Amino acid sequence: MEGTLTSCSPSVNPNIEKPEDMVKTGVLARFQNFLRKCLIAVISYGPMPNHIAFIMDGNRRYAKCRSIQQGAGHRVGFFALIANLLYCYEMGVKYMTVYAFSIDNFKRDPKEVQSLMQLMEEKINELLEKQSVIDKLNCKVNFWGNLELLCEPVRLAAQKLMASTAGNTGPVLSVCMPYNSTSEIANAVSEVYAERREMLQREHDGDCNGQAVNNGVHPEISVADLDRHMYSAGCPDPDIVIRTSGETRLSNFLLWQTTFSHLQNPDALWPDFSFRHLVWSVLQYQRAYPYLEQNRNLAKKQL
Repeated sequence: MEGTLTSCSPSVNPNIEKPEDMVKTGVLARFQNFLRKCLIAVISYGPMPNHIAFIMDGNRRYAKCRSIQQGAGHRVGFFALIANLLYCYEMGVKYMTVYAFSIDNFKRDPKEVQSLMQLMEEKINELLEKQSVIDKLNCKVNFWGNLELLCEPVRLAAQKLMASTAGNTGPVLSVCMPYNSTSEIANAVSEVYAERREMLQREHDGDCNGQAVNNGVHPEISVADLDRHMYSAGCPDPDIVIRTSGETRLSNFLLWQTTFSHLQNPDALWPDFSFRHLVWSVLQYQRAYPYLEQNRNLAKKQL
């Protein structure tokens, strides 16, 4: 995802330490680990989010600001994704959802799209390997979106990763690609319609055969019906939605699920989004928590 407004932060070396290596070799200093755990223990006294969603904005601008190859920004962005998955795990955040590729992104330059598809295939295959971060965290991975729009190698890799982690009981990482919310809602309506038509057809066939059939089928489509057919079915709504790079638009991301989410737009580009940014986001959420809970409870009473 990319927006239009933000300033370039000071240049840093894009060859940062890979989060996978941090897990394998423990290269983070013990003192840094100790401080991080202490900070997490302190903020855990307040209400903690169960689900954080990220619009990973700023990868291309990160590369442009540092005069590095365009695709390098997305590579560093992948490291930021894994690092924040680890941080969320340490904080006890069970669900993490990321907007990786919008359906609208197919309108970009074909060479850029092809490069992104190759990077996705490469990184998904890395996550399939034993001893990967996904394996170590016992993480379950979902892909939300119209996978039929992906090229075959990427689609097969995504399906294989979902199948191989389906039984995992650790944190849940949901990757939205290729995705937008209007497509998700339209897909849910189509599935509910097909389900309802099949049930009505069974009821009609039963009546024609002289059998009393009463499945309590109602032709109307309810909110609960749509909830069951969203890509996010079974996953709680996000407590926090973070769009990096200072952008304030949701860009067709989880519109159905974010009614009571705390929306945040830090200035940091996605590859720069670090532990300190995540801590600050949680603190902002905790400050707004009473207001968010009040609105949630009021909405429940009105149902």
